[in-house]
Amino acid sequence: MSDPFEFLEQLEDDDEEAPLLIDDSLPENHRSGFVAVVGRPNVGKSTLMNRLLGQKVAIVSHKPQTTRNQLLGILTLPSNLHPDITDPAQVVFIDTPGIHVPHNKLGEFLVDTAIETIPDADVVLWLVDASEPPNDEDRLVAGAIAQAQVKLTQQGDSPTPVLLVLNKVDLLSVEQRLNLEQAFLSLAPVDNWLATSATKADSMNNVIRLLIDHLPLGPRYFPEDQVTDQQTRFMVAELIREAALTILHQEVPHALAVYVTEFKRRSDTMTYIGANIVVERKSQKGIVIGNSGRTLKKIGQLARTQIQELVGTKVYLELWVKIRPKWRKKENELRWLGYTKNNTG
Repeated sequence: MSDPFEFLEQLEDDDEEAPLLIDDSLPENHRSGFVAVVGRPNVGKSTLMNRLLGQKVAIVSHKPQTTRNQLLGILTLPSNLHPDITDPAQVVFIDTPGIHVPHNKLGEFLVDTAIETIPDADVVLWLVDASEPPNDEDRLVAGAIAQAQVKLTQQGDSPTPVLLVLNKVDLLSVEQRLNLEQAFLSLAPVDNWLATSATKADSMNNVIRLLIDHLPLGPRYFPEDQVTDQQTRFMVAELIREAALTILHQEVPHALAVYVTEFKRRSDTMTYIGANIVVERKSQKGIVIGNSGRTLKKIGQLARTQIQELVGTKVYLELWVKIRPKWRKKENELRWLGYTKNNTG
């Protein structure tokens, strides 16, 4: 999909198309907008978004830089998923890569993708890991938010509302929590904040209510039953990559990419999928394949279970491992694998 904000700009530029977003059946107090979910790597951004949406849209692992693309998650309210919230709204979450100091072209792409989302969003949801003190990457995120606010002010626009969410507070004592709350609040000005635990689904309703309070009045940008903008092939590739991240160790996960080569519905009950797992070196290929192909088989078995849930049929999954030397450092390789600023998969 192209940049979601590009989609809105096209509508704004075309007076004939803009009214198509208006639904006369919506109440006058309907709120909608884009929420940029930002933070350093591995603080739980994807987990939080999946919790808020009530289903898996973004892959999750304990390894940093799992999220590589700008993913949209769409929550239309009211919903049976959050029965306590009766306010009419459509919250479009943008799950961004973790902001960090990049060491290659892929890292630069990830950071640029996240930072460029901030000034265009209606609300910034800044997620931090409150189980430990702020580190240099947290300060990097705070600086990126502050820079975006300055840029907006210089352009004559109002600053974007920032909601700070302190994640993983279930791991803290009351005294530790109070100390760390103040440490994070001192990093940058925020409009509001709250504490939660994304893995335990604590305070999800409070997060949603605060977001709605800061969203502008507006129409629905997506159909009521749509939960993401991603195509099935992209989701399949991500599930395979998630399985690889779960099973593999050492440096291989950072040098690994996945793309689907073939996707065919062979019958009402069977789908054939072929996919390539890309690595940078011959030694990494050996690690991914494993002794007698055992590791690759485990990756396929783990991925197949979730892919079957996604496509609604049994899946015949074939995986191959390909070497593309130093692909993370080459712009043409990144484009070929889909890592471009105007392409989310």
